Amino acid sequence: MSTQTPHYMIVGGGITGLSAAYYLKKRLESEGKSFRLSIVEKSPIFGGKIHTLERDGFVIEKGPDSFLARKRPIIDLAYDLGLENELTGTNPAAKKTYIVRQGKLHRMPPGLVLGIPTQMTPFMKTGLISPWGKVRAAMDLMKPKREAVTDESLGHFLERRLGKEVLERIVEPLLAGIYAGDTFKLSLKATFPQFGTMEQKHRSLILGMMASRKNVSEESAHLPAHVRNSVFVTFKKGLQTLVSGLLEALQAVDLRSGEGVAGIKKAGRQTEITFEDGHSEIVDGLILTTPTHQSARMLAHVPAASVLQNIDYISVANVIMAFDRKDIPFELDASGFLVPRSEGLTITACTLTSAKWLHTAPDGKVLLRCYIGRSGEQEWPKLSDDELISKAREDIRKLLGLEAKPLFAEVTRLMHSMPQYPVGHLEQLAQFRDALAVSLPGVFVTGAGFHGVGLPDCIRQGKEAAWQLADLNEA
Repeated sequence: MSTQTPHYMIVGGGITGLSAAYYLKKRLESEGKSFRLSIVEKSPIFGGKIHTLERDGFVIEKGPDSFLARKRPIIDLAYDLGLENELTGTNPAAKKTYIVRQGKLHRMPPGLVLGIPTQMTPFMKTGLISPWGKVRAAMDLMKPKREAVTDESLGHFLERRLGKEVLERIVEPLLAGIYAGDTFKLSLKATFPQFGTMEQKHRSLILGMMASRKNVSEESAHLPAHVRNSVFVTFKKGLQTLVSGLLEALQAVDLRSGEGVAGIKKAGRQTEITFEDGHSEIVDGLILTTPTHQSARMLAHVPAASVLQNIDYISVANVIMAFDRKDIPFELDASGFLVPRSEGLTITACTLTSAKWLHTAPDGKVLLRCYIGRSGEQEWPKLSDDELISKAREDIRKLLGLEAKPLFAEVTRLMHSMPQYPVGHLEQLAQFRDALAVSLPGVFVTGAGFHGVGLPDCIRQGKEAAWQLADLNEA
């Protein structure tokens, strides 16, 4: 360790990097340590995929729009930043969700949790699943648990427990909104490990999910009272509130945008970072939070980093459209709908944004958000923005009867933004990190490509990396 003031650097100024910086600064200051801290971001702005746009009185999220309330890391961070009163929940009058089946919207039966039925009567009445499909799903209540505890694909697990129909018509469209992936290629342990735990503990996935619902009130105890009954939460003025809060808390930190890192290698007991403009710096600790393929390129001197190249990323887009309420030919009493692959449409889902989030549109106006792109449907980037808007409008016309031309439309292309965790993902990452600790001690690599793509998961990973670096500093 250098005898001078230690210099720590975080590469990547998205939510993982900003959280890592915040918690590292907080920890070192609480211990009375002196240090220098830099955050380096290649793009001109901080915040990563978070991008809140205010236009004509609308609050528009061009990236992620909310997070699961039950996941504590983001709520804890909101409290730490004094932002808890800025949190807002979904509209209780728009709780319905629909799934498209043969061109028609069918309401998702009450009691579904992540697509898993926890109330059998509503599930047995739904038109989404055939009589045989319902019988097959109910067999989960009797089927034995899998004896092997090795990783398997999410798709194989769900098909094994609930059958093909429930997987394809309900669960896969729902989970596609989280990972945009092929469930038969996604790791169960890396995406929904609780499913495997439920099977082992309760023998049945349905019984396990029913048991877990009893703990919901306990899980929500950490939430501010005004959002305690909401499954999803965001901020009244958009998710940019969180980024602004972090940047304000990091004012004393060396914030550097527009700087890209070319390479990282060992320099004695320290680490040398070479930048794309040719200059280099020596640091005493590093947290790397960029997408895994970028991290692999920077860590070219570390043979074990080649595993990061094997993590595929899916590109997605969203088309946001604003309308006059008088032009909307349907009730705004739902949060939106999901579109299974079998429907052959361009969009994969649609959120009735201003119905779900009352703060997002002025009175008399309506905001819709259509999602495009998932695994196996990666031709859309060849289309122009106008073509994407046209295709989204055509799908909405077919499904909702909405003929009106939007007041405006915003297209966001999130290229290579959705990491896909392959079977065996966690084991491969554990081996990589063990090798990294030997070849580059003091360097930690984390982010959405590792242990969770949602905002709370990224915040948690940033905090964990900060704690690991601080612990190493004490060793």
